[in-house]
Amino acid sequence: MKRLAFSIATEKDAPEIAALRTAVGEKLTRDFGKGHWSSGATERGVLFGMKFGPVVLARDAGGRGGRKKPIVGSLRLAKKKPWAIDPAYFTKVKRPIYLLDMAVRPERQREGIGRRLCDEARRIVREWPPGDAIRLDAYDAPAGAGPFYAKCGFTERGRVTYRGVPLVYYEWLVPKP
Repeated sequence: MKRLAFSIATEKDAPEIAALRTAVGEKLTRDFGKGHWSSGATERGVLFGMKFGPVVLARDAGGRGGRKKPIVGSLRLAKKKPWAIDPAYFTKVKRPIYLLDMAVRPERQREGIGRRLCDEARRIVREWPPGDAIRLDAYDAPAGAGPFYAKCGFTERGRVTYRGVPLVYYEWLVPKP
């Protein structure tokens, strides 16, 4: 398994993050047909999302001459509740953090990058701001990542249809010390 280096994205990373998310959407569209995952990401959208919380990047570790390696995965953490999440389905906590926009380079999927990004998100949430839980939604469709999140230790909290989109809610509670 390759070593990964994790960092928080800066504005300079926005074009590469948008390209990564678009590539993932294109792969899902090829594999599963057109769906809500089919729209491409934009640099402007990435920058807007950065206003609400950190974007965590995964890159292969190492590199010569201080040159950054390409981004192989990313996710965004936010304190602000996304529009599709209904808090009624989740454990009552004071400081939930939301995991959004997770993507792993299509040619690098199934290498453990996504799982390690989830582990890094857990580490960050314990410290920032700190949070009590990580919440997310996944498409309830063959293109959805629900089984992946379950394997990463997230608990299914409910299934809903929001504006015609079938979703599965997942949660991970920060262990109490």
